[in-house]
Amino acid sequence: MEKMQLLAMIQAYTGIGIGLMVGLGALGACVGVGIMCSRFLEGAARQPELIPQLQAKVFLLLGLIDASFIIGLGIALFFAFANPLLTVVQ
Repeated sequence: MEKMQLLAMIQAYTGIGIGLMVGLGALGACVGVGIMCSRFLEGAARQPELIPQLQAKVFLLLGLIDASFIIGLGIALFFAFANPLLTVVQ
């Protein structure tokens, strides 16, 4: 294959990978937050006296779930702007 074709293929596959990383990461984070918050509301409705303890744990887990998505976004941006795979071909 020609060098330009290899570069174009790497960039195309990297773009597809970036889209999958961001899209599936956002989907997973949204589903996780939705399930967790619905369970929090169920628990708060059953035992209202435990709301402060449950709320602290919910906020901690919300931060962890969002952090995992932001880490995936950072990796995707790394591949978008400083792709280490392109240096192999050049």
